Parts: sequence; structure tokens; C-alpha cells
Amino acid sequence: MSAPRTRAVYLDHAATTSMRPAALAALTAGLARTGNPSSLHTAGRAARRTVEEAREQVAASLGARPSEVVWTAGGTEADNLAVKGLFWARRTQDPSRRRVVVSAVEHHAVLDPAFWLAEHAGAELALLPVDGEGRVDLDALRAELEEHGDAVALVSVMWANNEVGTLQPLEQVVGLAHRYGVPVHADAVQAVGQVPVDLRASGVDALTVSGHKVGGPGATGALLARRGLDLTPVLHGGGQERGVRSGTLDPALLAAFAAAVDEAVTTREDHAARVGALRDDLVRRVLAAVPGATLRGPADASHRLPGNAHLTFAGCEGDSLLYLLDAAGVEASTGSACQAGVPRPSHVLLAMGVGEDDARGALRFSFGATSTADDVDAVVDVLPGAVERARAAGLSMAVGA
Repeated sequence: MSAPRTRAVYLDHAATTSMRPAALAALTAGLARTGNPSSLHTAGRAARRTVEEAREQVAASLGARPSEVVWTAGGTEADNLAVKGLFWARRTQDPSRRRVVVSAVEHHAVLDPAFWLAEHAGAELALLPVDGEGRVDLDALRAELEEHGDAVALVSVMWANNEVGTLQPLEQVVGLAHRYGVPVHADAVQAVGQVPVDLRASGVDALTVSGHKVGGPGATGALLARRGLDLTPVLHGGGQERGVRSGTLDPALLAAFAAAVDEAVTTREDHAARVGALRDDLVRRVLAAVPGATLRGPADASHRLPGNAHLTFAGCEGDSLLYLLDAAGVEASTGSACQAGVPRPSHVLLAMGVGEDDARGALRFSFGATSTADDVDAVVDVLPGAVERARAAGLSMAVGA
């Protein structure tokens, strides 16, 4: 393998990406000001104005009304508010609405609260299967609704998968669910800034967005919930956000978040074309250079996020590849950063029908604003040697066992 590089090649933008200059400027300017948005004095009113201007900006960027933007501390909280809040609100209105329907490839921020509701709150959980490219099985959703439609509290299907990049058929999901009066939530954390995301045009009832995925600060996010959608609060306290989400709001963080969302949406087409070309080049060259490499997710690039390349390498452990690449100055991931270091294969790949051995040899390369053609060259330069070493190490362990 080549010697370590002086500049790290960062291809893990799906985990988090660098802050945009506009967001950084908004954050640093806001940090110099004092004021609680809930206070009635001059400083408090100025802080409230910053919060509401940010709300208007996010709403305009994502096809929502300002009143439909509920601030949260990130994507995880927004997903929890959607899943738990919708379930409890719907169950209060109609005790027979006990079923929670989610796809088998959701982020754990959706799956875990759904499982929690089944274990602790009397919910009945239905996991929708996916095909070999990670796309939800619409026939299975149709059958679920035909049999249990009157008992379904909500459906949650992500806009785009965080591991393999699959874009889900949300229009059809919404069409099926709404026939039975069932609201649909979509985790759009990975989608904003890469593909068009519009609350009103999509027909979804609630969607999740996260700041640090689009070039904003961490600990910021929002749940966009259409007008009239009832949500039971998950957090209780001061009654902020119309009583849906209590907690003191940080004007500086929200201004930076809004600036990042605005720029991500405004520059989306150029960004998607640029990172998509880099991704396609990487996939083509890796498949040619590394025997046993397999692209996971949709083969048709138009059906996946432009910045996502997810591959498995037969005979390798993903963690071994990750460390070997890191030592050579290339930073990628084995899948969701939230599950990094957990020694088990991806639930997403398993749901797609990938065998456990193959699923363990996964790497995700995700591109962002700082990605260049040189980054692709660097990966192609070091990856074949890393795969060879990882396979040799795995073979030695198997022989020793």
C-alpha cells in the first residue's frame, strides 16, 4: 500500500459534513448576542425574531408553512417525535389504532422507537420487507393496509436510505396509506440537498431533517409536520414550539441551520451532478480494480443518492478495511456512523437479502462539498491493497481457528 497521505481523504459525508461558510457566519454572529427567545424584553424579542426568520427560511426551502416547522435537537429527536408522537396521538383518538408500520431498512432512530412502542406501549409492529436494492415492497404495504388499515396508526418510510442510498417510492407509499387515512412520516435526513425534498409536493405528513448532514451545526434539526397533524409531545417542560417540543431554543444554532438548508437546496442540482460524477467514477474503477467487489443498492444511479457508493468485498471484514484505509489516509465508513464499532452486519444489507458473510465486508463512500477527483484517485490507489491485506488476515484467522 502507498504511504499515508499528508491530507486525509474524507469520504464519509453521510455521517457528517463540514459546515458551510454561510452557516458558520450565521453561527458566529449569533453567538455574540444574548437573549432567550421566550423572554419578553428587547433582547428576548430580538432572539425570537431570529428564530422565526430561521423557521421561515427552512419552511420556504422545504415546501412547508412556517407553522409546520417544529425545531428539535437533531434528526434522532425528530424521528422519535414523529413515531412516538403520532402513535400516541392517534391511539388517543382511536384506541384501535395500535399498528406501527415501518420499513425494515429504516435508520435506528425510527426502528428503535418503533420497537420500544411494541415492547412498552402496546403497539403492534409491522416491518415492511424490501427488495434486493433496498426498495420497500409496495405489495407488502398494500396487503398490510388491506388487512389492518383501520388499526394502523402511522407508516414511516425513509426518503433515502442512509447506508445504500436507495430512494424510496414515497409517492406510492403516500397514495396507499392515505386511502386508509393513515399519516406517513419520512426520514429525509440524507435526502435534503441531494434530491428534491418538498413537504407539500410529496404528500407526506411529516418529514425529518438534520442540520449537520447539510452543512449546518450539530444538535439542530426539525420535524416538518403538516398543519392539523396531531402529535403528542415526547418532551415536556416550558411549552415551547406550541407545546409540541419543550426546551429553550438557541437562535444562533437555528440561524446557522436555516442558512445551511437554504444553501443546500439552492445549490442542489449542481452539487448532485458533481458528486454523482465522482461517485460513478469511483464505482466503475473499484469494480474494475478489485475482484469480488459488489455494488449494493440500486444499479440505476437515478434511483439512489448521488453522493452514495456502497460496496461489499467478499472475504473481508469491513472494520479491517476501514482501519487499513484510515491508516493510508482515506476515511470512509462501514455503514451508519450511529452503529460504528458494533460487531454485527448491517440490518439494511440483511433485509436486502445479502448473506451475513458478505454483509460484513461493507464499505460506504459518501461524497460532499469538499470531495474532488483526487479523492477518487486516492481510493483507487489504496483500496486494492487494503482488500488484499484484509482477505489475507481473514484467511489466517480462519486457518488458525
